[in-house]
Amino acid sequence: MQITDRSNITRWGIVASSFLIVVMILWNTYHFFNIFKEDERRRVELWALAQHTINISDENTPLDLPLAILESNKTVPMIVTDSNGIILKTNNIPEEVEKDTVRARQFLESIKKDNTPIRFRISQDNYQYLYYGNSQLLNNLKYFPVTLVFVVVLFAAIIFIFYRASKMATENRLWAGMAKETAHQIGTPLSSLLGWIEIMKADNVDETTVTEVEKDVHRLQTIAERFSKIGSEPVLTEKDIVEETAKTYEYLKSRASNQIAFSFKAPGHPVRVMLNPELHSWTIENLVKNAIDAMKGRGSLSVIIQEKENIVKIKICDSGKGIPKSQFKKVFEPGFTTKKRGWGLGLSLTRRIVEEYHKGKIKVLTSEVGKGTIMQASYKTVH
Repeated sequence: MQITDRSNITRWGIVASSFLIVVMILWNTYHFFNIFKEDERRRVELWALAQHTINISDENTPLDLPLAILESNKTVPMIVTDSNGIILKTNNIPEEVEKDTVRARQFLESIKKDNTPIRFRISQDNYQYLYYGNSQLLNNLKYFPVTLVFVVVLFAAIIFIFYRASKMATENRLWAGMAKETAHQIGTPLSSLLGWIEIMKADNVDETTVTEVEKDVHRLQTIAERFSKIGSEPVLTEKDIVEETAKTYEYLKSRASNQIAFSFKAPGHPVRVMLNPELHSWTIENLVKNAIDAMKGRGSLSVIIQEKENIVKIKICDSGKGIPKSQFKKVFEPGFTTKKRGWGLGLSLTRRIVEEYHKGKIKVLTSEVGKGTIMQASYKTVH
């Protein structure tokens, strides 16, 4: 049996045991509640008998015991009425309620729901009714299961959040380790390719061919550097975001379909932002590639950089299939994808790069199904 299977069995065993313990506590609480309720019923019946004894007593009837019984009740609220429902006597109810006829009547109606009244005879055709509610102890015991369930649910929610956070942290460490290992493995053939480029130059291979191969090799170096930075705090330096964005834009444009009409619009002066060039290039690449995929390699794509006060906004506009409004936030969740192939990590990584590393903001600015989408990333400028 694998370790994962054992962990799952242990986890579900703990959950089942906890559930069983909760059920046992609830059952015992219910059992105790019924015992206390029956005990209160007997004490109230005894109180009613003592009251009846006093009502029919004469000068020769010893009243010490009945009076002691009446005085012993300090917790159970009671109201005595005649056969017509007129309140004759109250016991253990708030003084302000006792003095207010309307509130006393409302209190009587409320305790009628708690217990069956006790009837005792005063004379041949004269009866009185004793209505009583639950004592404070019994009320506390009645609501104890609700409190317990709430505590258990809260405790379970805390455990779930902790487990989920722990699992995500483990997965992040795993992905970071895989990314760094990938970067390390790519480094060896890259070194060899750089050597072959020098040989091609020495053999007077067509300069255009060498230049394009060199660009692709440098691109692979950039990708390797990106992967090596995953899981580490990136170093940010003051860069011109217009220039850094244009570099990636030009590279992607030169390797995209001729059926896509590209356009680039930006301020004519440098816009300084604290950036990590490799990670910012990754952001632009993900956004542009997503736009190209949404258009299925045919349409118009615009990259627009706008500066306003201390904020610079980069907008990637495409004429693709668009995104339903209900998915504006979901597209940034790990694993979410509308493609048949892919892991749905591109926009998730992009959001992490923009918001966590560069302290910026990224969102779906506007989108209309069948007409296109505008993605926007915003950064604070350096003055």
